[in-house]
Amino acid sequence: MSFSRINSSAATLSKNRTEESINHLSGLCVTCIDGCIGMCEVGKSAYRGHEVLYPQPFGLISTASEKKYPIDYSHFSIMGTTTGAVGIEPDSDKAIFSSVNVEARLGRDKGIKLRFPLVISAMGSTRVASMNWEGLAVGAALSGVVVTIGENVCGMDPEVEIRGGKVVKSPELARRVKLFQDWQLDGYGDIVVQANVEDTNLGVQEYAIQELGVRTVEIKWGQGAKDIGGEVKINDLERAVTLKKRGYIVLPDPENPQVVEKFKRGAFKEFERHSRVGMIELEPFARRVEELRKAGAKYVFLKTGAYRPADLARAIKFCSVAGVDVLTLDGAGGGTGMSPWRMMNEWGVPPVELHSLAYNICSTLAAKGEYVPDLVFSGGFVMEDQIFKGLALGAPYVKCIGMARAPLTAAMVAKTIGRQIGEGNLPVYVERFGRSREQIFVTAAELKNLLGEERFDQVPTGAMGVYTFCERLSQGLKQIMCGSRKFALNYISRDDIASLTREASEVSGISYIMETDQEEIARILEG
Repeated sequence: MSFSRINSSAATLSKNRTEESINHLSGLCVTCIDGCIGMCEVGKSAYRGHEVLYPQPFGLISTASEKKYPIDYSHFSIMGTTTGAVGIEPDSDKAIFSSVNVEARLGRDKGIKLRFPLVISAMGSTRVASMNWEGLAVGAALSGVVVTIGENVCGMDPEVEIRGGKVVKSPELARRVKLFQDWQLDGYGDIVVQANVEDTNLGVQEYAIQELGVRTVEIKWGQGAKDIGGEVKINDLERAVTLKKRGYIVLPDPENPQVVEKFKRGAFKEFERHSRVGMIELEPFARRVEELRKAGAKYVFLKTGAYRPADLARAIKFCSVAGVDVLTLDGAGGGTGMSPWRMMNEWGVPPVELHSLAYNICSTLAAKGEYVPDLVFSGGFVMEDQIFKGLALGAPYVKCIGMARAPLTAAMVAKTIGRQIGEGNLPVYVERFGRSREQIFVTAAELKNLLGEERFDQVPTGAMGVYTFCERLSQGLKQIMCGSRKFALNYISRDDIASLTREASEVSGISYIMETDQEEIARILEG
């Protein structure tokens, strides 16, 4: 059985000629015929080369791998019970799902308060993030969750002002921060500014803290989609030159006369901007954490990806030593704006394995009395059942779940509906619910009551989508928690889920379903 799909994908706009007869090892058609125009990835690469490395069309999509991992979160089942209640009086009139508390707290002082255990993972300089930031930021603020501004936003800002190699003004970063700050309610949620190598060199986080009022920053080692730096495509020569001068790697070299000549005559249409990979060592890492705190950061996060297990140990141990508040661990295959497609499918530690390793490492540190940062698990989470399973698998260390593609999807869909309302061109599938925002979005009345009619009218439709999506997740999680008789997040434990296969049990340490509750069963039968 092959876990991977090779040589054809909607992500690279490629397909096999003989779609029903494909060699499972190579992904090539069983009969590759002379005269084919090259619809598969190999064929398309014969004339577009490195362009076919990346999912397309760039700037309009989010992407995640097609690989089917041997174990995923569907290989666990949630355990409900008929007895008792934890966190509330065991009374049928009181132990109802609406009484479940899904508020979360993050940070060493537990000072970051969330209405729901969600971190919207970093959305950086890609076009799809920029076009949908209004919905994401305002939706996160109204929902009371964390949203993260990703890497390279200042470096990619056409209007950024840089003096002495440091950012002194970035209208785009300021816009992103302000959108959250202007809509934040009662201090719930937070806006986080991330930095990679280039951002750190430009002093982006210091600018965000001191000029924009940001209190939380995140150091980035990587993400689940790729093990190299961030990439975007540039179709403007002057902009490509500017980005190279700002310190980015730009390919091909936009200052090479031969490259310029080829670009102008249409031999290629896009430059690639790449970020550098970091070189991680404990001392410089701890020093950077201290620099950020001295600059005024109240909370310091670290985001890392699906690197080899030893790097996971480094991330957790380094955060322990440096006193980092929150560590996000992103499993392989996660979505992004632009990553090499085969890399996204074929590198890294998958989510269940990564998160299980993290639990083991944290338990080892905790047993020695060492500090363990709050964890955020990320990597393919989209629905409330997965949230519960992630919180259970990593209990008691994991406090929130990270999502990127799902909130972005909610923002994009709702934005599209808003545009169609304005055009009077709603599809039948949506129009059956009504023709106005108040009729279509089920949370509209709730939002209007919360904000007042005038303020409600200013809410971007994309933000209504994110808010409504979070409302669904919140109620869904409450229902699952009620069934497991856990009435607050801190009561969720590893025995709230069971492995459906022995392999999943072996990897995760979660008991196999046929071996779950054996001691209690014996006591019941003896009693």
